[in-house]
Amino acid sequence: MPILTALNGPYVIALILVIVFVFFGAMLAILSRYRKCPSDKILVIYGKVGQGADGSARSAKCIHGGAAFIWPVIQSYQYLDLTPISINVDLRNALSRQNIRIDVPSRFTVGISTEHGIIQNAAERLMGLKLNEVQELAKDILFGQLRLVIATMDIEEINTNRDKFLEAVALNVEVELKKIGLRLINVNVTDISDESGYIEALGKEAAAQAINDAKRSVAEKDRDGTIGEANAVRDQRIAVSLANSEAVKGENTAKIEVADSDALRREREAEATRRATAAEKVQSAKALEEAYAAEQAAEQARYAREQATMQADVIVRAEIDKRTVEIAAEADAEQIRRRAKGEADGIFVKMEAQARGTEEILTRQAAGLRKIVEAAGGSLDGAVRMMITDKLEDLVKLQVEAVSGLKIDKVTVWDGAGGGDGKSATAGFLSGLLKSLPPLNDVYKMAGLELPEPLAVEPKAPPAGPDTEPKAAAAEPKTQDAAQTAS
Repeated sequence: MPILTALNGPYVIALILVIVFVFFGAMLAILSRYRKCPSDKILVIYGKVGQGADGSARSAKCIHGGAAFIWPVIQSYQYLDLTPISINVDLRNALSRQNIRIDVPSRFTVGISTEHGIIQNAAERLMGLKLNEVQELAKDILFGQLRLVIATMDIEEINTNRDKFLEAVALNVEVELKKIGLRLINVNVTDISDESGYIEALGKEAAAQAINDAKRSVAEKDRDGTIGEANAVRDQRIAVSLANSEAVKGENTAKIEVADSDALRREREAEATRRATAAEKVQSAKALEEAYAAEQAAEQARYAREQATMQADVIVRAEIDKRTVEIAAEADAEQIRRRAKGEADGIFVKMEAQARGTEEILTRQAAGLRKIVEAAGGSLDGAVRMMITDKLEDLVKLQVEAVSGLKIDKVTVWDGAGGGDGKSATAGFLSGLLKSLPPLNDVYKMAGLELPEPLAVEPKAPPAGPDTEPKAAAAEPKTQDAAQTAS
């Protein structure tokens, strides 16, 4: 029993190892039989793949995209390539419906179809074939169907209506290609020609017709152009008159806008210049600062003394420049302040001198008036009279000048030697002339003043008596002589 127990240990370990190996082998086998289908291929599984809808055995199972497990022994697989196949079909001497043989060189692009049902035909008929074999098989079908389509159409339809021709080719070819699992991707007909020159004649006819149509169109356009030119000249004259009036208005508006724009541009340019200058100075200062910092960091160990000296020079120079600018600015400000103060002081001194002069004049006048009042014994009326008396000569002079400008070139007097008051006419004329001068007392009253009492007393008229008439009679010869002298 102990021997059997000792032997049982290695056997158990070996059994476990065998089971593990078998398990991993089975997993590897399963994973090796699991196949994924790329997007440009079709996975075809053949062998025992089940039954179809009618109960018959299926020949293959096709998968486009996805994955499937391939059972070992009972199943196998292959891939069908979905890459498009280009086939050159150089069709010669194809008979059209008009019994005219034509050459139709063309190029077809086909590929394996992924349509359900058609893909099964591809698995059954194309699997195992090489690319050139598939091309030959498709080429035979394309030649036959292309000949069939050409035989059902006229040359005019083939040459002018290419869409219809290509549609008919695609319809016929597509049906036949589906039978072997292919689909038509593209048809490109390069050129169509015939041996008899019919197509070339059609082209010449079309060209001649196009030329004639073009000439007729040119003649019509010339006619329309002449009419249009006349109408255009008329409209031009009207439009020019309107445009001239609008142009003046537009020019004025444009000038205003240009002036506004220029002002705005100058303002923006000044602002941009100011900002650019400030930015340049800031960036220059930053660049200098960064340069100095980089130099200090790079050469701190080896060039400490030189860098310190350089920094000291720069700082001293900057300080000197800064101080120079400050001193210049302070000097300008002090000069402006002194100039303004000097102007203000000059104005103040001038006004003060004028005020002092006015004050001195008024003070002297007041002192003079005070002395006049004192001379008049303190009487204001007396002082006024004294001042008027002082100006009496000027007043009389003005009175005399009032009539001095009168010019009497010639005076003729017819004296009747008698008057109503006992005077002669000549004497009355001279008396009236003298009385036309305003009395001195009236002049003073018009000025709102009164003459002193000795001057204000009016002389009384002499009493009428017996001696008055002889005196008047005695004066008449003298009056007559004066009148004759005046004449």
